Amino acid sequence: MDVLWAVAILAILFYLCRLLMLLIPPVVPEIVVDTSDVMLGKGGDDDSYIYVARRRSGDEDTVHCYDPATMKYLGQLPALNFDEVSDHVARAREAQKKWARSSFEKRRQLLRILLKYTIDHQELICEVSARDSGKTLVDAALGEILTTCEKITWLVGQGEQWLQPEYRSAGRMMLHKTARVEYSPIGVIGAIVPWNYPFHNILNPMVSAVFAGNAIVIKVSEHASWSAFFYSRIIKAALRAAGAPADLVHVITGYGETGKALVSLVDKLIFVGSTAVGKMVMEQAAKTLTPVVLELGGKDPFIVCEDADVLQVAQIAARAALQSSGQNCAGAERFYIHAQIYQQFVDEVVRIVRTVRMGPPLEGLFDMGAVCIQEHTDRLQALVNDAVTKGAEIAVRGDLVLPDFGNSVVGQFYPPTVLLNVNHSMRLMQEEIFGPIIPIMKFHSDDEAITLANDSNFGLGCSVFSANKERAVAIASKIYCGMAAINDFAVTYMCQSLPFGGVKNSGFGKFAGVEGLRGCCLVKSIAEDRFSFFKTVIPKPLQYPVAENAFQFEEALVRMFYGLTVVEKFQGLVNLVKIFTEQKDVKKTL
Repeated sequence: MDVLWAVAILAILFYLCRLLMLLIPPVVPEIVVDTSDVMLGKGGDDDSYIYVARRRSGDEDTVHCYDPATMKYLGQLPALNFDEVSDHVARAREAQKKWARSSFEKRRQLLRILLKYTIDHQELICEVSARDSGKTLVDAALGEILTTCEKITWLVGQGEQWLQPEYRSAGRMMLHKTARVEYSPIGVIGAIVPWNYPFHNILNPMVSAVFAGNAIVIKVSEHASWSAFFYSRIIKAALRAAGAPADLVHVITGYGETGKALVSLVDKLIFVGSTAVGKMVMEQAAKTLTPVVLELGGKDPFIVCEDADVLQVAQIAARAALQSSGQNCAGAERFYIHAQIYQQFVDEVVRIVRTVRMGPPLEGLFDMGAVCIQEHTDRLQALVNDAVTKGAEIAVRGDLVLPDFGNSVVGQFYPPTVLLNVNHSMRLMQEEIFGPIIPIMKFHSDDEAITLANDSNFGLGCSVFSANKERAVAIASKIYCGMAAINDFAVTYMCQSLPFGGVKNSGFGKFAGVEGLRGCCLVKSIAEDRFSFFKTVIPKPLQYPVAENAFQFEEALVRMFYGLTVVEKFQGLVNLVKIFTEQKDVKKTL
């Protein structure tokens, strides 16, 4: 009894010490990053409001950057060719050989340095993101800062445990063996990321890759290259402060040719973007059998049952659809509302949309910013026109009141639009919108809502709302998609232990979460002797040349180990004894 008390006291003291250790903050060095060319009011060589084609004839090796909310020229970056991309990958590969031997504590320190800089420079990071992508500061804070901080914190706290060797059952015939899975670095990971969240889209694959011991080369969108140039400086400064190889992380710019080169050179490729481009990436990857993770388009259903809190859900729906002019990940793009609350929901959404303020994010407190991609507003209007032609009704179209830029030049804005009487024959109910459009349909039963939700080529995520949680879960469980939020929107991404990815035209494979982290690894199965004195020996009947009763021996062995009844197992054992007895008798005769 005294021994048990002593053990209990020691255990309490151990956990008390661990708790006290948590109260002692780690020493995290500060990094200094040059911000002289990204501060508000600073642009490129030309500070005027101008339209600039990102890729111009005779200038194919240059990416031109501009603020989509003001059309202000920001500068230019190189569009890398195959040889230049190859050089980046080669340097990353050499750096990875050193980094693969680094300790998890060193990897955690690198991530802490990045986390500290992110927390201390939130406004700067968001301003740079806003200028390059058109999103508001609030949306940047939600999508760039919160998600990044959560991901890094999860990796620092739990990443190591999920990369430790995992022991598995050795099975019945291999009881004398141990079986385990080891997660070792895969090498150089490539990532091709979109424009919608310039900061997070770089940090997201990068922190998982390097924590798993890899190097990474990230090709950013030509629509968000200016900010990437600054964010790469933060990463380089963090690498120096952590004592990591300088060439461990590369951020490269360019067009399709640059991405195509990257696919053929890396050990694994993570692509986030459109379904059409994802298919081209997969085709290119097939030539070198490069494994790929494809996180593609979404057409997420947003289902509201009649017992839901209509006023609250309408606010969530508006943010889900209008956030940063449709720049949110896993954005809700199809709204299915129960007939009993349909009109109430519509009235509330219309009221909210009428209050939405649009404008350049850094020139005032606005709810919505600009659409990042040039000419995307034309596509959005084409989707609306198609719907109206087929019978849809525009319930409300937000006011587009913008400051006077002079010279009759305006940024790329699209007013929030609510559409009623929509159906699945309309393009906006089948194609990814990626814009501030809210198409609303009514349903009369849960089965009808499920049928409508599954009538899509996409399957990224879904949101289901009901006062009866079990009912919401039951509906979500029948929707064919990769993620589901119950009585909320897109919150699975803030649970960084969960994987992110979809099915159908939304892609395959997972990033984020345990599966995403382990996906950055070479997963190796290992079996070895459990005891040094007990090793595998090939039974006499199976030794070359095999005995005449070799098959009978294997048959008896299978029956003994895998027979469904005790009698069957015993019969197998008896047959094995007979075989060995017969062999001994043959030897004596010889």
